[in-house]
Amino acid sequence: MTKKNILMVVNPISGDVDKSTFIQEAKFYADDLNIRFILYETTGKNDEEQIRSLCDLHQPERVLVAGGDGTIKMVAEALEECDIIIGILPAGSANGLSVDLDLPSDLMENIKIAFHNAPMEMDMIRINGRKSMHLSDLGLNAELVKNYESGTTRGKLGYALQTFSTLSEMKEPFSAKIFANDKQVEVTARIIIIANSQKYGTGVTINPNGKMDDGKFELVIIKNLDLFVFGQIITGNMPLDSEDVLIISTDKATIKTEVPVPFQIDGEYIGEEKVVEIDILHKQMKVAVPVSLL
Repeated sequence: MTKKNILMVVNPISGDVDKSTFIQEAKFYADDLNIRFILYETTGKNDEEQIRSLCDLHQPERVLVAGGDGTIKMVAEALEECDIIIGILPAGSANGLSVDLDLPSDLMENIKIAFHNAPMEMDMIRINGRKSMHLSDLGLNAELVKNYESGTTRGKLGYALQTFSTLSEMKEPFSAKIFANDKQVEVTARIIIIANSQKYGTGVTINPNGKMDDGKFELVIIKNLDLFVFGQIITGNMPLDSEDVLIISTDKATIKTEVPVPFQIDGEYIGEEKVVEIDILHKQMKVAVPVSLL
C-alpha cells in the first residue's frame, strides 16, 4: 500500500512566533497516522517555485501552512494549478483568514481540521492583478496598516496605538466613482472596503452578509467615520441601515478616485492608487474548515 504524503509549509519569521511546536505536533500527528511528513521552511527566495517542485515530486494529499495571511496566499498562488486541500495553522501577525474561517485558537484542534476536515472551495479576488483572500481597502484603514507596518509595536497593542494616531491625524474624505452592476455611483468616503469575507483579523465584523464561496464580493463604502459610527463598527454593530454605509454586491467593479488614496490588500500596504480594477476568482482554493462552515 502506497504511503500518503503531507507537505507542511512554515514561515519561520511570521508573527514573531516560534514554529517549533507547530512542526513537532504536526509531525507527531502524521507519524501516528502513518503519513509521510515533508517540511518546507520559507526563505523569501523562490518559495513558490520550491513549493510547486515539492508537490510535483511528492504528490501530497494536503498542504499545511503555518504562517499568516501572506504565507497562505503565497502557497495558494503556488498551488493554483493543483487540486489540493490547504490546512491552515494560524501563526502570523495577520491571521484574518483564520478568523473568517472560524478556526479554533487551540493548535491541536487546528491540526485535526487541517488533516481530516472537508474543504470549502473558496473564492479569491483579483485587484489590479494581485490576489486577495478576504479584505482589502482604500482610505483610512489602509493608512492605519501603513502606520502599523512602520511602527515598532506588534500585535493588538500596536494596532490600538496606531488606530488612535491615525484617527487623530485623519485626512479629508476622498471622492470616488464606482462602476459595478452596469451602474455608476459617485461617493465621498473615508474607507472603501473590497470584501470577500466578513471580518478583519481583529475580529471586527465589517461585512455581515459576506460569503467566501458565493462568486461575489462586496464593496463596503463607509462615508462617515465619526466616533459614533467608529464605536458601532468596533463593537460589532455595523450600521447597515445608516446613511453612513453603502454596500454593493457584485462580481466585477472599477473604482476611480480623484486623488491617489492609500490602499492595502489583506493587511499588506501596497501604496496609493487612483484606479482599482476588481473581479472575482470563483472557487479558487480548497481550504479545510470546521464542520460548521460546510
